[in-house]
Amino acid sequence: MSEKPEQGALTGAGTGGFRQAHSWLHTWCGLWFSWLLFAVFLTGTLAVFEEPITHWMTPEHHAEEAAERSKPQPTASLSQRLAWGIDYMREHHLSASMWELWPADAQGAGDLRVYWFDSNRQYAAAQLSTADGSPSQPANAPPVRGTQGGHHFVTFHYELHAGTVGLWIVGIAALAMLVALVSGVITHKRIFKDFFTFRAKKGQRSWLDAHNAVAVLTLPFQFMIAYTGLAISASTFMPAGIAAHYGTQAADKERFSAEMNEPGKPAPSGKPMAVPDLEPFVLRGQQLMGQPVRAVVVDHPGDAAARIGVYGWNDEASSKQRLSPTSGMAMFSAATGEVLQVRLPGATDGGNATLAQSVMGGLHMVPFGGLALKWLYFTCGLMGSAMMATGAILFMVKRRNKHLGEFGASTARVYRLIEGLNVAAIAGLGVACIGYLWANRLVPLGIAHRDDWEIGVFFALWALSLLHAWCRQPKAAWREQLGLLALLCVLLPALNWMTTGEMLLTQMLHGDWESAGVEGVAVITGVLAAWAIRWQMRPASVRLKSPKAVAVEVSQ
Repeated sequence: MSEKPEQGALTGAGTGGFRQAHSWLHTWCGLWFSWLLFAVFLTGTLAVFEEPITHWMTPEHHAEEAAERSKPQPTASLSQRLAWGIDYMREHHLSASMWELWPADAQGAGDLRVYWFDSNRQYAAAQLSTADGSPSQPANAPPVRGTQGGHHFVTFHYELHAGTVGLWIVGIAALAMLVALVSGVITHKRIFKDFFTFRAKKGQRSWLDAHNAVAVLTLPFQFMIAYTGLAISASTFMPAGIAAHYGTQAADKERFSAEMNEPGKPAPSGKPMAVPDLEPFVLRGQQLMGQPVRAVVVDHPGDAAARIGVYGWNDEASSKQRLSPTSGMAMFSAATGEVLQVRLPGATDGGNATLAQSVMGGLHMVPFGGLALKWLYFTCGLMGSAMMATGAILFMVKRRNKHLGEFGASTARVYRLIEGLNVAAIAGLGVACIGYLWANRLVPLGIAHRDDWEIGVFFALWALSLLHAWCRQPKAAWREQLGLLALLCVLLPALNWMTTGEMLLTQMLHGDWESAGVEGVAVITGVLAAWAIRWQMRPASVRLKSPKAVAVEVSQ
């Protein structure tokens, strides 16, 4: 790589025409945000299957779920379950400001669970026996590993495990993605022709064709997912309207949150009143909203101002057809039985603006459409990740052949920095993700804050991959990290068999397709990583059709 900049290489947004300015914007905006966007996109793609990943990461529940399916349905009625729930709360959490009962599933069977806010305003829960209403004995329950499961990928995807700061960072990256997408569309002269063009074994041209193909094919999805991601957190990114109406103090923000999430909630009156029988409220609520009861929430239990909310179960058929995932709800005054509010399934509290935000959230998190749409999102997410990865790699492939001297005397060092970031952001993140699953099986069960240890392994592996990428030559770093990724992915079913006794074939025979899917996707990923290593190790004369193709000038 030459240290001497080529004549005319120091170009910027202010040079050239309209298309050249957008080409410059697309290149640099895309590059500096590509590593973060790749991480956000890949973890968001994995988050599509949050539940199956969580299922695989909680093997202690597998036997419990199988036993639950095989045992006879309990005979306790809805009325009895509600009474047991109220009795438990009266005896153990009388002073709690909120009682929440989940009496049964949509068929009137399943678990009986109760929730409340403890003295620290933390959400607490207990499971009661559906045979006699007694609390489940933790001592008799199987040991359960502490883990965030697939929710780790969800949290990282939208806030990087960094709270509001992380949310802002991801929001800025999403905005940069929209800029890169728009400038990329303007840059392309032949966007539809590019979609059908892929010239294999052409070096730099092949990377550009791959980048164009996945970008054009999933362009509507990329726009939708970036825009809806910003819209979901609009109140955080654009707080001026809320601040002007409510104020900027902490109490003002709490008032806004309460009015948004708990509209019409009364203040306690201070007059005692026993919680009434819940069954009449539940029966009326089911009739009003047209759904079986999912939860019963009692605000201010024991007070004369208490209100009772009845929430419904969304059935699978309607959930596939509605963009807004909200369920039905009926709210009553506990003292008078007056109907305070009714919300039909799919509607929202707060008017059309809230409904629009709910629909945006539905489009982003795909709670509708069933498994087929989840796989479509997963596939488009992988292709979006590939778009960012090929763009970042293309930047350096182009400059390996033609030093552009953008950073003056420091150009070679910056190129080396980018090479390392490419390896760690792409291959290293893959190692961190699969390492998170390995940590789930290898971190001891009894350790305190075990879920934090699992996440710590994820970040530690990612940090080590960056250090490794800067210490090794780029080609060796790619080969070694892809090799580790392939090894960890392919051996994941063996690790699971050794630590839990469950085999991939057994999972398939028993119909545990969630666990089988996680391990199957891991094995396929490992095979693809191994193929990438084999491709990289082939001589350039085999990988490229013609040495002349390497020198082809390509404008991004």
